[in-house]
Amino acid sequence: MTPSRSPAAMLAAAGWADALRRPLAGDASNRKYERLTRAGTGAAAVLMDADPAKGEDVRPFLRIARHLAAQGLSAPAILAEDVAQGFLLIEDLGDALFARILAAEPGREVELYAPAAAALARLHAAPLPPGIARYDAALMGRMAALALDWYLPGATGLARDPDASAAFAAMVAGLKDRLAPGEPVLVLRDFHAENLLWLPERDGAARVGLLDFQDAMAGPRAYDLVSMLQDARRDVTPAAEAELRARFAADEGLDPQAFAAEYAFCGAQRNLRIIGVFARLSMHYGKPHYVDLIPRVWDLLQRDLSHPALADLARAVAALLPPPDPATLRRIKDECGRHPLH
Repeated sequence: MTPSRSPAAMLAAAGWADALRRPLAGDASNRKYERLTRAGTGAAAVLMDADPAKGEDVRPFLRIARHLAAQGLSAPAILAEDVAQGFLLIEDLGDALFARILAAEPGREVELYAPAAAALARLHAAPLPPGIARYDAALMGRMAALALDWYLPGATGLARDPDASAAFAAMVAGLKDRLAPGEPVLVLRDFHAENLLWLPERDGAARVGLLDFQDAMAGPRAYDLVSMLQDARRDVTPAAEAELRARFAADEGLDPQAFAAEYAFCGAQRNLRIIGVFARLSMHYGKPHYVDLIPRVWDLLQRDLSHPALADLARAVAALLPPPDPATLRRIKDECGRHPLH
């Protein structure tokens, strides 16, 4: 926190000036978090520090949090805000992350993920927030091509090829138009076990606490379900994935075969993007631990590419991208922090 920025005035106005403050784990962004506890009462809240000088902006978080709350979903309530400086005081939803619960009790996958899927169905039934950006075919194509822009150069030492990336992006965009052509819904885009909290004292879909949704856009219906069931950080059992995907399609009145193709496309697109992002987090931002997650994401990608509708994309990936064997991962880590952004 720079000396010129301070949440003191906001905290004082909200009655939290004397609270005990301790750091909370952050995410891949430049945001920082602290848990605040009032002495004597045990009341807790979370301070978000999103410095505008580092490219952060709290306004998308505020907009989406209020939209989710209006649908009866459990986004953190906004307790105080200083938009200009990038500080928010928000409701503390606790520590019962899906990831922690499932690490200790893996048999509870369907118990937890079913209400999360129900939260998505409720979200999809609501009108889009005004002015929301579109995760459209062109953007989905460019995001998938991050695998060529970052993972491929890191893995092979070859220079980035803008023409190859553009052709690959166009292929993915065409698949989006063919396999996920429906009206867009709000997609939170980071809907996975590290960002979902279990709130059993609440009812229905509100039992799922929602975090890290400020990058939400309007996109395909399958996208967030894929984010949850094809998790880059933990294995979801194939049986649970199949059951929840089928239940979701039935609950939303979707044709099972068409939805299976959309789901496979969204999975392939998302996993290509993540492979590129994880390589970029190491090669540019100096965060090599993300490289260790690439093999799981690669395996998920191969599962998605086995769908017959993605046969052309599967051939392109096989021709362009080397598998993440130990030598490949080592080469990417060796480039840690050495590459500017394109």
